[in-house]
Amino acid sequence: MEQGYAPIIAMLEQETGREIIFQNATDYAAVIEGQRAGKIHFAQYGPFSYVLAKNSGVETTPIGAFVDEPGGKPGYQSYAITKSDSPVNSLADFRGKSVCFVDPASTSGYLYPSAGLLAEGIDPKNDVNPVMAGGHDASVLAVMSGQCEVGFAYDTMVDSVLIEKGQLAEGDVKVVWKSEVIPGSPLAISSQLDADLLETITKAVHEKGNVDYLMANGFCTDPCDIGEENGWGYTPVDDALYDGVRKVCETTKDEKCE
Repeated sequence: MEQGYAPIIAMLEQETGREIIFQNATDYAAVIEGQRAGKIHFAQYGPFSYVLAKNSGVETTPIGAFVDEPGGKPGYQSYAITKSDSPVNSLADFRGKSVCFVDPASTSGYLYPSAGLLAEGIDPKNDVNPVMAGGHDASVLAVMSGQCEVGFAYDTMVDSVLIEKGQLAEGDVKVVWKSEVIPGSPLAISSQLDADLLETITKAVHEKGNVDYLMANGFCTDPCDIGEENGWGYTPVDDALYDGVRKVCETTKDEKCE
């Protein structure tokens, strides 16, 4: 993961004249609490964990989200998967099954899947055997190993990331459900930072946090893979983009949304 963010970090260090230290958090809760405590100045949240951070009073502002191409819209989907030879063909078949979620604060790995299950009359806590895999890759691999009968992960983890890594082959799993489009995961910056520094970082992310600039200026070489999903770069976003996540919170009545 650190390698994917290295070109962006190097660019931001040059723009700000500050050393930037990458930290790979153990879970979403650690990111939220780290930013609340002022130990994390900007964080790559998931949409749900960003909403949770805002709901709990963390002073943070979303400034960008990854897109696959210039002018693209930031968004992705949650997939429900199972082995290709499984008799499971829809969420309605998940009742009583061992289900791999990602993390209780994961958008595509828990919140939207919970909404999907509830729409089928299935309680994600009591009508299935929930397993928190700890990562989207771990969720898919747990389904493959048989630890979970079914599971959830974000789209490109299934469609390309694990395939490119050689950990999954096309046809190993089948997708039995896709969520509505989820707003892209935001890079959020602490509102406690000096206003001039905040403006410098925001401008740099918007104008230079992309493959085209990073390659042209020697921060990375072809192929220039940035972020967790090897996207093109960041596009500006604001808090209103995540109102859809808040509505799903209302639907699921997840205790973390309060």
